[in-house]
Amino acid sequence: MTFRPLSLRIKLIISFLVVIIMGGLLSLVFGSRLVKNTIISQAQLKVKHDLSAAWMVFNEKLNDIKKIVVCTGERESIREALRDNRRDILQRYLTRVRNRYGLDMLTLTDHRGQVIIRTRNPDIVGDDQSQDEIIRRALNGGNYAYPQIVSRQELLKEGKDLARKAYIRFVETPKAALRPEDHEENGLMLKAASSILDLDQEDKVLGVLYGGVLLNRNYEIVDRVKEIVYKGEKYKGREIGTVTIFQNDLRISTNVKNEKGERAIGTRVSKEVNDAVLLEGKSWIHRAFVVNDWYITAYEPIKDINSKIIGILYVGMLERPYIDITKRVMATFTLIAGLFVILLLVILYFSTTRIINPLRQMVVATEEIAKGDLSHKLEVKSKDEVGLLADSFNKMIEELRKANEKLVEWGKTLEKKVEERTKEIREMQAHLIQHEKLASLGKLAAGVAHEINNPLGGILIYGHLLLEDTDKSDPRYKNLEKIVKETTRCKDIVKGLLQFARPKEPETTEIDVNSVLESTINFLVSQAIFQNIKIEKKYSPSLPHIIADRAQLQQVFINIILNAVDAMEGNGVLSIRTYLDENNKYVNISITDTGHGIKEEDKPRLFEPFFTTKQVGTGTGLGLAVCYSIIQKHEGEIEVESELGKGTTFTIKVPINRKVKNE
Repeated sequence: MTFRPLSLRIKLIISFLVVIIMGGLLSLVFGSRLVKNTIISQAQLKVKHDLSAAWMVFNEKLNDIKKIVVCTGERESIREALRDNRRDILQRYLTRVRNRYGLDMLTLTDHRGQVIIRTRNPDIVGDDQSQDEIIRRALNGGNYAYPQIVSRQELLKEGKDLARKAYIRFVETPKAALRPEDHEENGLMLKAASSILDLDQEDKVLGVLYGGVLLNRNYEIVDRVKEIVYKGEKYKGREIGTVTIFQNDLRISTNVKNEKGERAIGTRVSKEVNDAVLLEGKSWIHRAFVVNDWYITAYEPIKDINSKIIGILYVGMLERPYIDITKRVMATFTLIAGLFVILLLVILYFSTTRIINPLRQMVVATEEIAKGDLSHKLEVKSKDEVGLLADSFNKMIEELRKANEKLVEWGKTLEKKVEERTKEIREMQAHLIQHEKLASLGKLAAGVAHEINNPLGGILIYGHLLLEDTDKSDPRYKNLEKIVKETTRCKDIVKGLLQFARPKEPETTEIDVNSVLESTINFLVSQAIFQNIKIEKKYSPSLPHIIADRAQLQQVFINIILNAVDAMEGNGVLSIRTYLDENNKYVNISITDTGHGIKEEDKPRLFEPFFTTKQVGTGTGLGLAVCYSIIQKHEGEIEVESELGKGTTFTIKVPINRKVKNE
């Protein structure tokens, strides 16, 4: 099944569409975050103001209690009754005040702090309240009103019903901090105390009147804040605003509803809020999971007269309305973006038409030119880039026409040039064959000398010994003499072969190493064994000239290159590199092959005469020894690095600062 290639118009539309969609998606992602953060930030700012309003109601209630206690204590009749110890009058009047203003507690002490009137429980009197911090300060003169944790023992003195009201069993709450107990029996009270002064001696304290309202299960403050701030507003059947008073981390007064629709009394604040507000004393304004839903919340600590944190005042707004607003905004934004994408695609379609039509004309013109009609021209009148392209296209056709005419002229003389070039190649080939023969002859001479010289020496020695032991009159003497003579003649022939293979003293001149290498490679590359060899050359162009024997240096290069080619078995990569060493004292020539490599135990013997790693009969073992001798005479070095299965690198180091010896 073959697929038809996409047209340029489709490619342009797809490209622009991808850019538009990617931009739209990025805008949606960042826009969504920006809108969400903005809306949530505004909600957090609002909930912060709502918390301020809650504090106003909270403090207003505390001040009301204070006013009731202060005004009652300043009445002249109370002072007189207290001074005259008219307890029956004090009991009746203070009881009416407590009932009238809805106080949970209104109690009178004498100047020592001993209770003399307890309106809620008249039978319990005489206990000492001077250790209570609010009362203690009032005994010294003044009026005080603060939230306070009241112990169960003190609540029982006021009445068992008040103690029962304060008792709250913990409800298991996710994310709440661990506490060893499972209930709360103390109460959080808004408490005020006022000193009662003597009519005659204003600086003399007759006693202290104190009263308060227990907040446990008292919903007056939280419901009033909710009504003032949130006005009973609902969202999808749920109350938007909630208010809570915590005793430590326990909800004791709240309009947050649990799953049953009841006030969530007994649930506790999360550990995160607990640590921030109760332990660190910080305000906490953030989103939080409250009982059964997410709210945007604000928490601040409630402190007693000693600035000790004893509770938390909380307000929160349901987060869902703000999330839904964010979704609606983003849905609207997405719809608008989609409409713009459609509009842009329509515009893009008509825009690409103005580009595609001239290009189609060019395609038609190209087909005509392919058929050989070089007279065809485009007629595009636009002045934009397409028009410039059309002009360039017409100029190209004109140049093609001229080039075609030149090709016809060149065709007429091509055959003659081919013949001349063929003749040159044949001459070069003959020259290379001659060089190859000479190179082979050198290798043959070294091999023959190595193989024959030792046995000839043995024959000659034993021949002389036999000749000395044989009498001249013996008929065998002449035969032995002939053997010695012919053996000596063979020895001379071998000596000549060794002189042919052995390098002589260098005749040094100033030479360019790169040039010597290049000529050596050109000499060797025509051989059959180089057909499947890839040669990589990396010559340093800034090499200084060196003082050396060009022929001997070329002999070294030939031997090492031929060994490398043999190691690669006629197939591999030969890398030749020239460069200066780190100290700029030597010109380095590295020859690297991708052959089978050299064994570690063979490396120390590589430059020994007659040592070879080749198969018997395929090497004389003199090549590297001769190379080593030549480089030594040039005051240089040869280094070898090899790894089995990966290849070998020979590095030839020739010094730069040498003098010409034959000058």
